[in-house]
Amino acid sequence: MFLRVYKSRGYVNWMECSVAVTRTAGKGEWLARRLQEWCHDFVQDETKLPTHTYGKFNSSILEDEDLAQEIHLHLQSKGKYVRALEIVHFLKTLEMKQRLNLKKLISERTAQRWMHGMGYWWQCEHKGQYKDGHERQDVVEYHQMIFLPAWLKLESWTRTWDGDSVETSLPGGSQHTWTVVIWRHDESIFYANDRRKLRWVYTGESAQPYAKGEGASLMFADFVSPDYGWLHSKDGKQEARVTWKPGKNRDGYFTTQDVLEQATRAMYILNEHYPDEEHVFVYDNATTHLARRSDALSARKMPLYPPKEKNFLCEVKHGDGSISHIQMQNGTFPDGTPQSFYDEKGWFKGMKKIIEERVDKGTKIPDPRQQRILAQCTKFKCPPGQKDCCCRHILYSQPDFVHQKSILEEHCKAQGFKVMFFLKFHCELNFIEQCWGYAKRVYREFPASSTEADLVANGTAALNAVPISLMRKFSIRSQRFMDAYRRGLNGSQAAWASKKYRGHRVLPESILKELEAAKVT
Repeated sequence: MFLRVYKSRGYVNWMECSVAVTRTAGKGEWLARRLQEWCHDFVQDETKLPTHTYGKFNSSILEDEDLAQEIHLHLQSKGKYVRALEIVHFLKTLEMKQRLNLKKLISERTAQRWMHGMGYWWQCEHKGQYKDGHERQDVVEYHQMIFLPAWLKLESWTRTWDGDSVETSLPGGSQHTWTVVIWRHDESIFYANDRRKLRWVYTGESAQPYAKGEGASLMFADFVSPDYGWLHSKDGKQEARVTWKPGKNRDGYFTTQDVLEQATRAMYILNEHYPDEEHVFVYDNATTHLARRSDALSARKMPLYPPKEKNFLCEVKHGDGSISHIQMQNGTFPDGTPQSFYDEKGWFKGMKKIIEERVDKGTKIPDPRQQRILAQCTKFKCPPGQKDCCCRHILYSQPDFVHQKSILEEHCKAQGFKVMFFLKFHCELNFIEQCWGYAKRVYREFPASSTEADLVANGTAALNAVPISLMRKFSIRSQRFMDAYRRGLNGSQAAWASKKYRGHRVLPESILKELEAAKVT
């Protein structure tokens, strides 16, 4: 076009012609100078034509969700005050240049646009809003004292895989024949109007109408393991996957009862098709997973003294909307005998009396008859580290209250299955999250889901398109994060170490020195 314009003007005003052409495309003098260079090269050699930097790419690099996640982890490893320039430095590495076929680095302005695309905005910090809980004391205590030791013990009985999806060791050593398979559970929602937004658009292409909003939604709930992929029978005819249409006027909402029904289906498939292995279910910390029986032990609303008018009972909500009330289940004394919280007439004894009975049975807790103890600290915000500051916290810390199981745990234990729960705020430990991400990227490539039947078919096909070899790589990444937290690393340090030792299940013993040398805190 530039050469034709230049010719039509009698081969004069070279610079003016180039500027005129670039302005028709909304560009400026920089592109005009590039046009001149390209034309000089073309005149000297007609085969020398400019090509797109990214070869056959027809979308933003950020369309690759795995790469976007790697960039996000890189930014997270840099601490609180990250810069757009960090992305430039990240892509400057030899590995990334070869992977993306980059011959030229992106500019800082491009990196800033990428920051926006990843959800980062240059603004004042929000106050009083959600705060990441990686370093919360209760979270750290749970994963260091309970979750990570239990997981490490299970891992010694599980199969392990390398980056090429090859099994590298036998579980538990050669003397054992029993294998543990860990099934990760999660739910994810697919939307009818979730489409690709970025692509090459031809200059003369007119705007097309598009659907407003996210469209119909469809929830999938499933289990996955690096051993077998999605949980289904060996012949593929039975599966644990649940397809749910959330909404008030649709299937409603996924309740604890629905979680139990899915677990029942999963246990049946595993007992029927994989009976020679021990299976463990791991769920996230959603309230539907942690819900306890209606009569479960809880000191949260107990009165200090016997109520004078209305008895203290547990509320039971039934499927038809009706409500009934029952007594709380018995507690347990230190000698293992049951402790009823109600007197002979069925009236609640009160926290003070319950604690006194436990003291008489040998429990080493403060005696309310010897000293005045508050019913509850203000707003139940007890001093850190104290367990005997108020009656409510004394009972809350008793072994029978602490070890009260959820309905899900009790339901699965009755059939010989163990249930664990992932740490709060640590979705990077559940590799099913990356399986969802991969599936949604595939889903966006399908034709639009114009009907709910299309939504079900496209969503199912996208999930089934996740290769098990990739699932095993995702699993290795989760193991690497667990090893980082097991060594005492915080969120930023774990992200940095995981990126540096990509492909490794565990980190080297020198990782702490490397973090110190890199000044990652």
